[in-house]
Amino acid sequence: MISPAISPGGCRGLDLPARGVTYPPMTKHALIVAHGQPSDPRPAGAALETLAARVEALLPGWSIGAATLAEAGAMARSVDGMPGGVVFPMFMAGGWFTRVQIPKRLAEVGAQGWTVLEPFGCDPAVHDLCVTLVREAGAGQVILAAHGSFKASAPSDIAQHVAGRIAEETGADVAAGFIDQEPQLSSLTGRGGVCLPFFAAGGGHVSDDIPAALAVAGFTGRVLPPVGLDARVPGIIAAAIARGVPVCSGACRWAR
Repeated sequence: MISPAISPGGCRGLDLPARGVTYPPMTKHALIVAHGQPSDPRPAGAALETLAARVEALLPGWSIGAATLAEAGAMARSVDGMPGGVVFPMFMAGGWFTRVQIPKRLAEVGAQGWTVLEPFGCDPAVHDLCVTLVREAGAGQVILAAHGSFKASAPSDIAQHVAGRIAEETGADVAAGFIDQEPQLSSLTGRGGVCLPFFAAGGGHVSDDIPAALAVAGFTGRVLPPVGLDARVPGIIAAAIARGVPVCSGACRWAR
């Protein structure tokens, strides 16, 4: 059964009732969950495990696991024997995956006592990092490449918010473009500078779809690594896990 959890800031989240397993009282547990790569799940799973190890090194008293939804058995292995804890979604927006699919997957493997936190892309520290990455690149033109969604507005709302911050705080000419909705990346013609992928990791979208769309648009600049691969990300995730703010159960707080 899923029950509501209330954060100190009033954001209602999702948790699962704890089961009776005794662990050392000073050990807390977190699980980083990502979508993964269905066509080839193990490399993405291994990369997420490396990220989890880096986060764990920054959080004394915590054990940090990792699982992708795409890798069969990964969720069950990661929570086996655990008494519960927090789940950090390595997703760029809140929505069906964070509010429905992750709790469902946890329930399917008998995991109890896990609270799903606000996802990576909703964290203002990630938005700050995007601004910093553009400043460091020194570009006057920027494309913020995001996934988007034809089913919900939250992913594009967050991306447009970040694009607005980059423009306001760096003075760059910034346009957001999407893979799964309008405006399509391929429609952003006549642009150079840099493209910053607003993605949590590498994968097919970053390695194939974004370059292909930019080629159609005649993009003349360079593509930066996705924000989720920056070396400062483990610290951002560690801070978010320590704060423990649950994912919003209703409308995304970044919704326009």
